[in-house]
Amino acid sequence: MPIEDLLKELEARKQKVLAMGGPEKLAQRKAQGLLNARERIERLFDPGSFMESGRYAVSNRPEDRESTPADGKVGGFGRVAGRETAVLSNDFTVKGASSAGINIKKLKHMKAVARKRGIPMVFLGESTGARMPDVMGAASIGSKDDPVEYQRMRDSPWAAAVLGYCFGSSAWYASMSDFCVMRKGGIMAVSSPRLISMAIGRQVDAEELGGWRVHSEVSGLVDQVVDTDEQAIDAIKQFLSYLPSHNMEPPPEYPVAEGSGADMGKILTLLPESSNQVYDVKKVIRCVFDRDSMFEMKSRYGKAIVTALARLDGKSVGVIANNPLHRGGAIGADECQKVQSFFVLCDSFNIPIVMLVDQPGFLIGMEGEHKGVTGKAMNWFNAMTLVTTPKISVVMRKSYGLAVSNMGGGGNADEVACWVTAEVSFMKPEFGARVVFGVSPDEPEKYQEAVAKMSKGSTAYDMAAIYTAHDVIDPRDTRNWLIRMLEVHRMRLTNGVGEHLMRTWPTSY
Repeated sequence: MPIEDLLKELEARKQKVLAMGGPEKLAQRKAQGLLNARERIERLFDPGSFMESGRYAVSNRPEDRESTPADGKVGGFGRVAGRETAVLSNDFTVKGASSAGINIKKLKHMKAVARKRGIPMVFLGESTGARMPDVMGAASIGSKDDPVEYQRMRDSPWAAAVLGYCFGSSAWYASMSDFCVMRKGGIMAVSSPRLISMAIGRQVDAEELGGWRVHSEVSGLVDQVVDTDEQAIDAIKQFLSYLPSHNMEPPPEYPVAEGSGADMGKILTLLPESSNQVYDVKKVIRCVFDRDSMFEMKSRYGKAIVTALARLDGKSVGVIANNPLHRGGAIGADECQKVQSFFVLCDSFNIPIVMLVDQPGFLIGMEGEHKGVTGKAMNWFNAMTLVTTPKISVVMRKSYGLAVSNMGGGGNADEVACWVTAEVSFMKPEFGARVVFGVSPDEPEKYQEAVAKMSKGSTAYDMAAIYTAHDVIDPRDTRNWLIRMLEVHRMRLTNGVGEHLMRTWPTSY
């Protein structure tokens, strides 16, 4: 066949693939305000940088070859802010982006290249699950012979978006990723509501099964919730900006945003005089770290602790901060799991950790015990011992009980400073007065005497006197102190690369 004819055939085949599931299905998505699989990729990558892999792949079932362009999953490589990145974008217009033999080969190739070449991997999820009848019977589902298919070694960052119905593999990879963003209206579950309804004999509501509230507030699998596809993809791009391309290099550095640190003189106004009064620690974070750099993760889950990526002097840091605005900052089971997950991220990708401390201890009572808070607190401790990136702790106000150590005390941080307002003890003095001395506020004189006794030896200077705190600082100096301490503790001998002892810790705890 003449070369001209071969080139015409190539163009015709290309146009057929780019047409995806056809104009009618694409028009339906547009009318719903949804991007299609290729528009999502276009939003993700720098203009003109996408190179598709597997464009001409189709189903290996003869009857489906002509109706499965790219076999329902679009894969390839592009650049995000100039850095190479791999992507797999599910095309719901082709058999619901269902997973089958050929497109799973494509997925595995993307993962393998990302791991081998040290580039991030992005999953843009939307899928009906496994394709029937492709996976029926032992000859298909039982013959995979791939024991490491779902192994996660964190060689490079993974980010995922739940952008519609995500069942099967799209749910698995969203749950395994270092960052997961979910568009409202998306559903993530093992199987579809229809199948589950048949299995349990009653109707199941999709939102109650796996909607955004479930996964952002109850399961904790989703890090951020957004309204549109565009916002979801932009969130992934922002997340990747804090991380290195792979685990053997430090995170990227950026120019310090104008105005960073300008509000440090006002930080005293953010902290109430009484330790019984609540405040939003996010205001402190925004004051201390580079302007507009706070990127919060799991904001709707475990609200008594804030976990966020941020920049300090242009460099990526992970922030763990007690938030008295919720339950007075008492640490529950959800907060423990949230922090563990964040430790994994920071340790795996060489991000130093800053802890801002103001906590009354662990949540006591039936709720905490029923969720196994004691075991989860111990998991937190174990995780802390495995973190090899620098850990810096600042005790702002109160820190009580065993959680003193969880938040960096007891030798669990490389450097500890106390604000002049800090108070550290086994429990709140008012509670100690009742427990130890058996007196109540009904006996004002005895009660105040007991509170005074329980308050002894708990100031910032008492911590500094035994060198458990390395410094006592003016709150207004916090930003400069942190910058200087991270300059000291940053991993120079290893070129900013840690040991990654948590690289195999389960993401989804």
